[in-house]
Amino acid sequence: MSIKPLIILPDPVLRQVSKPVSQVDAPLLKLADDMLETMYDAPGIGLAAIQVGEPLRMLVIDLAKEGEKPAPQLFINPEIVETGKERSVYEEGCLSIPDYYAEVERPATVRVKYLDRDGKLQEIDAEGLLATCLQHEIDHLNGVLFIDHISKLKRDMVVKKFKKLAKDRPPSRMVG
Repeated sequence: MSIKPLIILPDPVLRQVSKPVSQVDAPLLKLADDMLETMYDAPGIGLAAIQVGEPLRMLVIDLAKEGEKPAPQLFINPEIVETGKERSVYEEGCLSIPDYYAEVERPATVRVKYLDRDGKLQEIDAEGLLATCLQHEIDHLNGVLFIDHISKLKRDMVVKKFKKLAKDRPPSRMVG
């Protein structure tokens, strides 16, 4: 396993729509394991493949609290098939938008269908933090960032800040 460099705002890669995974095979599962290692290292609770420069519809989540046994989850080709009527607000952050947090309102419950590590079709009913995290990461697969759910004024300020920071740092991706 290896830690991959994270794609950081304002990189246009984050706005790409990811392509469906056509085959669950050893290279894909290695990427999933690398994504988990990258997420744990950051540290974070969710990571979409596009955040490490891979435009594939795949994400990893681990909501285990510090001191608890890791509980990694892999979602391949996840799709929200149903959302609840109730709404909830969570303060969200993103590994691709470091050190910025904002309250985001989303459906409190979702049903998601996806493929697991074995390529088997699964369905999960999620609520609370898992529902929020799934929606946040699936948004990534569609080129949507959590800042797209906040006011235009706040979003513009965040994007401006990250554009300035990008000018002051070396490129975030290694070529080759």
